Amino acid sequence: MKKLTISLIILFFSTTIFAEEAKVVDVLYLKIDQPERPTLSNLDPIPDDLGLSGAELAVADNNTTGGFLGYEFRLDVQRFGEEDIEPAKLALNSSVAAYVLLDMNAKQQLSVVDGAADSSRIFFNIVSNDAELRDKECRPNLLHTIPSYAMRSDAFMQFLIMKKWNRLSLLEGNSREDINFAKALRRSAKKYQLEFDVELKWILDGDLRRQAAAEVSLLTQKLGDYDVLFVADEWNDFARYIRYNTHKPRPVFGGDGLRSLAWSSVFEQWGSAQLQSRFKSSAGRSMLSEDYAAWIALRAIDEANNKTKFDTPAAQMKYLLDGIELAGFKGRPLSFRDWNGQLRQPIGLAHQSALVAMAPLEGFLHATNELDGLGYDRGESNCKVFQ
Repeated sequence: MKKLTISLIILFFSTTIFAEEAKVVDVLYLKIDQPERPTLSNLDPIPDDLGLSGAELAVADNNTTGGFLGYEFRLDVQRFGEEDIEPAKLALNSSVAAYVLLDMNAKQQLSVVDGAADSSRIFFNIVSNDAELRDKECRPNLLHTIPSYAMRSDAFMQFLIMKKWNRLSLLEGNSREDINFAKALRRSAKKYQLEFDVELKWILDGDLRRQAAAEVSLLTQKLGDYDVLFVADEWNDFARYIRYNTHKPRPVFGGDGLRSLAWSSVFEQWGSAQLQSRFKSSAGRSMLSEDYAAWIALRAIDEANNKTKFDTPAAQMKYLLDGIELAGFKGRPLSFRDWNGQLRQPIGLAHQSALVAMAPLEGFLHATNELDGLGYDRGESNCKVFQ
Protein backbone atom coordinates (compact mmCIF):
# COMPACT_ATOMS: atom_id res chain seq x y z
CA MET A 1 0.00 0.00 0.00
CA LYS A 2 2.86 2.34 0.92
CA LYS A 3 4.61 1.67 -2.40
CA LEU A 4 1.36 2.33 -4.27
CA THR A 5 0.92 5.67 -2.47
CA ILE A 6 4.48 6.76 -3.32
CA SER A 7 3.97 5.77 -6.97
CA LEU A 8 0.76 7.80 -7.19
CA ILE A 9 2.51 10.84 -5.67
CA ILE A 10 5.36 10.57 -8.20
CA LEU A 11 2.86 10.19 -11.04
CA PHE A 12 0.91 13.22 -9.82
CA PHE A 13 3.95 15.50 -9.66
CA SER A 14 5.40 14.28 -12.96
CA THR A 15 2.05 14.82 -14.68
CA THR A 16 1.80 18.32 -13.21
CA ILE A 17 5.32 19.23 -14.35
CA PHE A 18 4.63 17.76 -17.79
CA ALA A 19 1.43 19.81 -18.12
CA GLU A 20 3.22 22.99 -17.08
CA GLU A 21 5.93 22.42 -19.67
CA ALA A 22 3.56 21.48 -22.48
CA LYS A 23 4.12 23.58 -25.59
CA VAL A 24 1.24 25.48 -27.16
CA VAL A 25 0.99 25.90 -30.93
CA ASP A 26 -1.31 28.83 -31.71
CA VAL A 27 -2.98 28.96 -35.12
CA LEU A 28 -5.15 31.84 -36.36
CA TYR A 29 -8.00 31.05 -38.76
CA LEU A 30 -8.76 34.35 -40.48
CA LYS A 31 -11.93 34.45 -42.58
CA ILE A 32 -13.44 37.31 -44.57
CA ASP A 33 -16.94 36.53 -45.83
CA GLN A 34 -17.47 36.83 -49.57
CA PRO A 35 -20.54 38.44 -51.15
CA GLU A 36 -23.27 36.02 -52.12
CA ARG A 37 -23.69 35.51 -55.85
CA PRO A 38 -27.10 35.49 -57.50
CA THR A 39 -27.56 31.97 -58.84
CA LEU A 40 -30.06 30.15 -61.00
CA SER A 41 -30.40 27.39 -58.41
CA ASN A 42 -30.12 26.98 -54.64
CA LEU A 43 -29.43 23.24 -54.78
CA ASP A 44 -25.78 23.57 -53.69
CA PRO A 45 -25.62 25.94 -50.71
CA ILE A 46 -22.07 26.75 -49.58
CA PRO A 47 -21.55 25.32 -46.06
CA ASP A 48 -21.09 28.05 -43.48
CA ASP A 49 -18.21 26.07 -41.96
CA LEU A 50 -16.45 25.37 -45.28
CA GLY A 51 -12.72 25.16 -44.60
CA LEU A 52 -13.12 25.69 -40.88
CA SER A 53 -14.37 22.15 -40.26
CA GLY A 54 -11.24 20.78 -41.91
CA ALA A 55 -9.09 22.92 -39.62
CA GLU A 56 -11.00 21.77 -36.55
CA LEU A 57 -10.57 18.11 -37.46
CA ALA A 58 -6.83 18.62 -37.99
CA VAL A 59 -6.50 20.29 -34.59
CA ALA A 60 -8.17 17.26 -33.02
CA ASP A 61 -5.82 14.95 -34.94
CA ASN A 62 -2.74 16.96 -33.96
CA ASN A 63 -3.76 17.06 -30.31
CA THR A 64 -4.12 13.29 -30.23
CA THR A 65 -0.39 13.08 -30.95
CA GLY A 66 0.33 16.15 -28.84
CA GLY A 67 -1.28 14.55 -25.82
CA PHE A 68 1.50 11.97 -25.80
CA LEU A 69 4.37 14.27 -26.78
CA GLY A 70 3.58 17.27 -24.62
CA TYR A 71 2.14 19.94 -26.91
CA GLU A 72 -1.28 21.34 -27.76
CA PHE A 73 -2.73 23.07 -30.82
CA ARG A 74 -5.09 25.99 -30.20
CA LEU A 75 -7.22 27.40 -33.02
CA ASP A 76 -8.35 31.02 -32.83
CA VAL A 77 -11.14 31.70 -35.34
CA GLN A 78 -11.66 35.32 -36.39
CA ARG A 79 -14.43 36.03 -38.90
CA PHE A 80 -15.20 39.35 -40.58
CA GLY A 81 -17.66 40.85 -43.04
CA GLU A 82 -16.79 41.28 -46.70
CA GLU A 83 -15.72 44.92 -46.25
CA ASP A 84 -13.79 44.44 -43.00
CA ILE A 85 -10.25 44.10 -44.29
CA GLU A 86 -8.79 46.59 -41.80
CA PRO A 87 -10.34 44.90 -38.74
CA ALA A 88 -8.99 41.60 -40.08
CA LYS A 89 -5.48 43.09 -40.24
CA LEU A 90 -5.89 44.40 -36.69
CA ALA A 91 -6.90 40.94 -35.48
CA LEU A 92 -3.86 39.48 -37.20
CA ASN A 93 -1.45 41.92 -35.63
CA SER A 94 -3.03 41.42 -32.21
CA SER A 95 -2.64 37.65 -32.40
CA VAL A 96 0.25 35.64 -30.94
CA ALA A 97 -0.16 32.92 -33.57
CA ALA A 98 2.84 32.14 -35.75
CA TYR A 99 0.62 30.36 -38.30
CA VAL A 100 -2.34 31.89 -40.14
CA LEU A 101 -4.89 30.15 -42.36
CA LEU A 102 -6.36 32.60 -44.88
CA ASP A 103 -9.98 32.03 -45.88
CA MET A 104 -10.57 34.98 -48.24
CA ASN A 105 -10.10 36.00 -51.86
CA ALA A 106 -6.70 36.55 -53.49
CA LYS A 107 -6.72 40.36 -53.29
CA GLN A 108 -7.62 40.26 -49.59
CA GLN A 109 -4.90 37.70 -48.91
CA LEU A 110 -2.23 39.95 -50.39
CA SER A 111 -3.49 42.91 -48.35
CA VAL A 112 -3.43 40.89 -45.12
CA VAL A 113 -0.01 39.33 -45.71
CA ASP A 114 1.52 42.67 -46.70
CA GLY A 115 -0.05 44.31 -43.66
CA ALA A 116 1.41 41.85 -41.15
CA ALA A 117 3.63 43.56 -38.59
CA ASP A 118 5.46 40.29 -37.94
CA SER A 119 7.03 39.07 -41.19
CA SER A 120 8.05 35.75 -39.63
CA ARG A 121 4.48 34.42 -39.61
CA ILE A 122 3.70 31.57 -41.98
CA PHE A 123 0.48 32.03 -43.97
CA PHE A 124 -1.52 29.32 -45.74
CA ASN A 125 -3.90 30.01 -48.61
CA ILE A 126 -6.68 27.44 -48.26
CA VAL A 127 -9.33 28.73 -50.68
CA SER A 128 -8.00 30.71 -53.65
CA ASN A 129 -7.09 28.96 -56.93
CA ASP A 130 -5.83 32.26 -58.37
CA ALA A 131 -2.68 31.74 -60.45
CA GLU A 132 -1.23 35.17 -59.66
CA LEU A 133 -0.84 34.29 -55.97
CA ARG A 134 1.64 31.60 -57.04
CA ASP A 135 3.24 33.65 -59.80
CA LYS A 136 3.97 37.38 -60.05
CA GLU A 137 2.07 38.19 -56.85
CA CYS A 138 3.63 35.44 -54.72
CA ARG A 139 4.89 36.20 -51.20
CA PRO A 140 7.82 34.43 -49.46
CA ASN A 141 5.78 33.54 -46.37
CA LEU A 142 2.56 32.50 -48.17
CA LEU A 143 2.06 28.79 -48.89
CA HIS A 144 -0.82 27.27 -50.86
CA THR A 145 -2.53 24.04 -49.89
CA ILE A 146 -5.45 24.50 -52.30
CA PRO A 147 -4.54 23.64 -55.94
CA SER A 148 -4.20 26.39 -58.53
CA TYR A 149 -6.42 26.71 -61.58
CA ALA A 150 -3.38 25.64 -63.62
CA MET A 151 -3.01 22.37 -61.70
CA ARG A 152 -6.68 21.56 -62.15
CA SER A 153 -6.70 22.38 -65.87
CA ASP A 154 -3.48 20.42 -66.53
CA ALA A 155 -5.11 17.36 -64.96
CA PHE A 156 -7.94 17.64 -67.49
CA MET A 157 -5.55 17.85 -70.44
CA GLN A 158 -3.60 14.77 -69.37
CA PHE A 159 -6.87 12.85 -69.29
CA LEU A 160 -7.83 14.09 -72.77
CA ILE A 161 -4.50 12.96 -74.21
CA MET A 162 -4.89 9.55 -72.58
CA LYS A 163 -8.38 9.22 -74.13
CA LYS A 164 -7.22 10.68 -77.48
CA TRP A 165 -9.98 13.29 -77.43
CA ASN A 166 -8.67 16.39 -79.18
CA ARG A 167 -11.64 18.30 -80.55
CA LEU A 168 -12.52 20.70 -77.77
CA SER A 169 -15.12 23.41 -77.23
CA LEU A 170 -15.43 25.87 -74.36
CA LEU A 171 -18.46 27.51 -72.76
CA GLU A 172 -17.29 30.28 -70.42
CA GLY A 173 -19.25 31.84 -67.56
CA ASN A 174 -19.15 35.47 -66.51
CA SER A 175 -17.83 35.47 -62.94
CA ARG A 176 -14.22 36.35 -62.17
CA GLU A 177 -13.59 32.73 -61.18
CA ASP A 178 -15.07 31.44 -64.44
CA ILE A 179 -12.87 33.78 -66.49
CA ASN A 180 -9.74 32.77 -64.57
CA PHE A 181 -10.46 29.06 -64.95
CA ALA A 182 -11.14 29.48 -68.68
CA LYS A 183 -7.80 31.29 -68.99
CA ALA A 184 -6.09 28.36 -67.24
CA LEU A 185 -7.80 25.89 -69.57
CA ARG A 186 -6.47 27.75 -72.62
CA ARG A 187 -2.97 27.79 -71.15
CA SER A 188 -3.10 24.06 -70.39
CA ALA A 189 -4.45 23.23 -73.84
CA LYS A 190 -1.52 25.07 -75.42
CA LYS A 191 0.93 23.38 -73.03
CA TYR A 192 -0.29 19.93 -74.12
CA GLN A 193 -0.56 20.93 -77.80
CA LEU A 194 -4.34 21.01 -77.83
CA GLU A 195 -6.71 23.86 -78.62
CA PHE A 196 -10.32 24.92 -78.34
CA ASP A 197 -11.90 24.95 -81.78
CA VAL A 198 -14.91 27.03 -80.71
CA GLU A 199 -15.48 29.20 -77.64
CA LEU A 200 -18.75 30.74 -76.45
CA LYS A 201 -19.70 33.01 -73.58
CA TRP A 202 -22.70 32.10 -71.44
CA ILE A 203 -25.43 34.57 -72.40
CA LEU A 204 -28.65 32.96 -71.19
CA ASP A 205 -30.19 34.47 -68.07
CA GLY A 206 -33.72 33.07 -68.09
CA ASP A 207 -35.15 30.39 -65.83
CA LEU A 208 -33.37 27.32 -67.16
CA ARG A 209 -35.33 25.06 -64.89
CA ARG A 210 -38.10 25.39 -67.48
CA GLN A 211 -36.21 26.24 -70.68
CA ALA A 212 -32.95 24.25 -70.49
CA ALA A 213 -33.85 21.60 -73.09
CA ALA A 214 -34.54 24.16 -75.80
CA GLU A 215 -32.16 26.98 -74.87
CA VAL A 216 -29.05 24.90 -74.18
CA SER A 217 -29.54 22.80 -77.30
CA LEU A 218 -29.83 25.95 -79.41
CA LEU A 219 -26.73 27.53 -77.84
CA THR A 220 -24.52 24.45 -78.12
CA GLN A 221 -25.57 23.90 -81.74
CA LYS A 222 -23.22 26.80 -82.52
CA LEU A 223 -20.28 24.71 -81.33
CA GLY A 224 -20.44 22.32 -84.26
CA ASP A 225 -18.93 18.90 -83.62
CA TYR A 226 -16.49 18.22 -80.78
CA ASP A 227 -15.25 15.45 -78.50
CA VAL A 228 -15.61 17.29 -75.19
CA LEU A 229 -17.43 20.41 -74.03
CA PHE A 230 -15.62 22.31 -71.28
CA VAL A 231 -17.85 24.44 -69.06
CA ALA A 232 -16.05 27.11 -67.04
CA ASP A 233 -18.64 27.60 -64.30
CA GLU A 234 -16.89 27.45 -60.94
CA TRP A 235 -20.09 27.98 -58.96
CA ASN A 236 -21.98 25.25 -60.84
CA ASP A 237 -24.63 27.84 -61.53
CA PHE A 238 -25.76 27.26 -65.11
CA ALA A 239 -23.57 24.18 -65.68
CA ARG A 240 -26.04 21.88 -63.95
CA TYR A 241 -28.40 22.41 -66.90
CA ILE A 242 -25.85 21.57 -69.63
CA ARG A 243 -25.53 17.78 -69.39
CA TYR A 244 -28.07 15.86 -71.49
CA ASN A 245 -29.34 19.12 -73.00
CA THR A 246 -26.49 19.74 -75.46
CA HIS A 247 -27.17 19.55 -79.20
CA LYS A 248 -24.53 16.82 -79.59
CA PRO A 249 -24.36 13.88 -77.15
CA ARG A 250 -20.87 14.58 -75.82
CA PRO A 251 -19.06 14.49 -72.43
CA VAL A 252 -19.07 17.65 -70.33
CA PHE A 253 -16.00 18.65 -68.29
CA GLY A 254 -16.26 21.21 -65.52
CA GLY A 255 -19.26 22.53 -63.65
CA ASP A 256 -21.67 19.67 -63.07
CA GLY A 257 -19.80 17.25 -65.34
CA LEU A 258 -16.38 15.69 -64.77
CA ARG A 259 -14.55 17.92 -62.29
CA SER A 260 -10.92 18.40 -61.29
CA LEU A 261 -10.69 18.55 -57.51
CA ALA A 262 -8.34 18.54 -54.55
CA TRP A 263 -10.85 16.42 -52.65
CA SER A 264 -14.26 14.82 -53.07
CA SER A 265 -16.54 12.54 -51.09
CA VAL A 266 -15.97 9.86 -53.77
CA PHE A 267 -12.24 9.54 -52.96
CA GLU A 268 -11.98 6.12 -51.32
CA GLN A 269 -8.49 4.76 -52.01
CA TRP A 270 -5.21 5.11 -50.08
CA GLY A 271 -6.98 5.20 -46.71
CA SER A 272 -9.03 8.27 -47.64
CA ALA A 273 -12.27 6.54 -46.58
CA GLN A 274 -10.98 6.71 -43.00
CA LEU A 275 -10.49 10.49 -43.27
CA GLN A 276 -13.90 10.85 -44.93
CA SER A 277 -15.54 8.97 -42.07
CA ARG A 278 -13.87 11.00 -39.33
CA PHE A 279 -14.74 14.26 -41.06
CA LYS A 280 -18.38 13.30 -41.53
CA SER A 281 -18.66 12.32 -37.86
CA SER A 282 -17.14 15.66 -36.87
CA ALA A 283 -18.81 18.06 -39.33
CA GLY A 284 -22.01 16.21 -40.26
CA ARG A 285 -21.35 16.59 -44.00
CA SER A 286 -18.92 15.49 -46.68
CA MET A 287 -15.39 16.87 -46.89
CA LEU A 288 -14.79 19.36 -49.72
CA SER A 289 -11.58 20.70 -51.28
CA GLU A 290 -11.37 23.73 -48.99
CA ASP A 291 -11.81 21.52 -45.91
CA TYR A 292 -9.01 19.30 -47.13
CA ALA A 293 -6.76 22.30 -47.80
CA ALA A 294 -7.25 23.54 -44.23
CA TRP A 295 -6.73 20.05 -42.81
CA ILE A 296 -3.49 19.42 -44.69
CA ALA A 297 -2.18 22.90 -43.79
CA LEU A 298 -2.49 22.10 -40.09
CA ARG A 299 -0.98 18.68 -40.61
CA ALA A 300 1.99 20.41 -42.26
CA ILE A 301 2.33 22.75 -39.27
CA ASP A 302 2.30 19.76 -36.93
CA GLU A 303 4.91 17.93 -38.98
CA ALA A 304 7.16 21.00 -39.18
CA ASN A 305 7.04 21.52 -35.41
CA ASN A 306 7.83 17.89 -34.65
CA LYS A 307 10.65 17.54 -37.17
CA THR A 308 12.35 20.83 -36.22
CA LYS A 309 11.71 20.31 -32.48
CA PHE A 310 9.57 23.46 -32.31
CA ASP A 311 12.26 25.66 -33.85
CA THR A 312 11.69 29.20 -35.16
CA PRO A 313 9.17 29.89 -37.97
CA ALA A 314 12.13 30.57 -40.30
CA ALA A 315 13.58 27.12 -39.61
CA GLN A 316 10.16 25.54 -40.03
CA MET A 317 9.60 27.33 -43.34
CA LYS A 318 12.93 25.98 -44.57
CA TYR A 319 11.83 22.47 -43.60
CA LEU A 320 8.44 22.93 -45.28
CA LEU A 321 10.08 23.96 -48.55
CA ASP A 322 13.05 21.60 -48.49
CA GLY A 323 12.26 18.43 -46.62
CA ILE A 324 8.64 17.76 -45.76
CA GLU A 325 6.78 14.72 -47.10
CA LEU A 326 3.18 14.67 -45.97
CA ALA A 327 0.86 11.69 -45.94
CA GLY A 328 -2.30 13.09 -47.48
CA PHE A 329 -4.43 10.03 -48.35
CA LYS A 330 -3.87 10.61 -52.08
CA GLY A 331 -1.45 7.85 -52.99
CA ARG A 332 1.75 9.94 -53.08
CA PRO A 333 3.74 11.95 -50.53
CA LEU A 334 2.88 15.65 -50.65
CA SER A 335 5.46 18.44 -50.49
CA PHE A 336 5.81 22.16 -51.15
CA ARG A 337 7.42 23.62 -54.26
CA ASP A 338 10.39 25.70 -53.22
CA TRP A 339 9.88 28.20 -56.05
CA ASN A 340 6.31 29.34 -55.32
CA GLY A 341 5.04 27.71 -52.11
CA GLN A 342 2.42 25.51 -53.81
CA LEU A 343 1.66 22.14 -52.24
CA ARG A 344 2.38 19.35 -54.71
CA GLN A 345 -0.61 17.03 -54.77
CA PRO A 346 -2.52 14.72 -57.11
CA ILE A 347 -5.71 16.11 -58.64
CA GLY A 348 -8.78 13.91 -58.77
CA LEU A 349 -11.01 13.81 -61.84
CA ALA A 350 -14.42 12.85 -60.52
CA HIS A 351 -18.15 13.13 -60.94
CA GLN A 352 -20.79 12.92 -58.23
CA SER A 353 -20.62 9.15 -57.92
CA ALA A 354 -17.05 8.05 -58.56
CA LEU A 355 -13.40 8.93 -59.02
CA VAL A 356 -12.51 8.50 -62.71
CA ALA A 357 -8.75 9.21 -62.56
CA MET A 358 -6.09 10.70 -60.33
CA ALA A 359 -3.58 12.96 -62.10
CA PRO A 360 -0.71 12.93 -62.85
CA LEU A 361 -1.61 10.02 -65.08
CA GLU A 362 0.65 7.16 -66.04
CA GLY A 363 3.05 8.09 -68.84
CA PHE A 364 3.32 11.78 -67.99
CA LEU A 365 6.90 11.84 -66.75
CA HIS A 366 8.98 14.59 -65.17
CA ALA A 367 12.70 15.01 -64.56
CA THR A 368 12.33 15.32 -60.78
CA ASN A 369 8.73 14.86 -59.60
CA GLU A 370 5.72 13.86 -61.70
CA LEU A 371 3.51 16.09 -59.55
CA ASP A 372 5.35 19.09 -60.95
CA GLY A 373 3.76 18.36 -64.31
CA LEU A 374 0.57 19.86 -62.85
CA GLY A 375 0.56 23.65 -62.74
CA TYR A 376 3.48 26.05 -63.07
CA ASP A 377 6.77 24.17 -63.13
CA ARG A 378 10.01 25.81 -62.01
CA GLY A 379 10.92 27.02 -65.49
CA GLU A 380 7.44 28.50 -66.09
CA SER A 381 7.24 30.38 -62.81
CA ASN A 382 7.54 34.16 -62.50
CA CYS A 383 7.74 33.95 -58.72
CA LYS A 384 11.20 35.13 -57.65
CA VAL A 385 10.83 35.85 -53.92
CA PHE A 386 11.51 32.27 -52.82
CA GLN A 387 14.89 32.34 -54.51
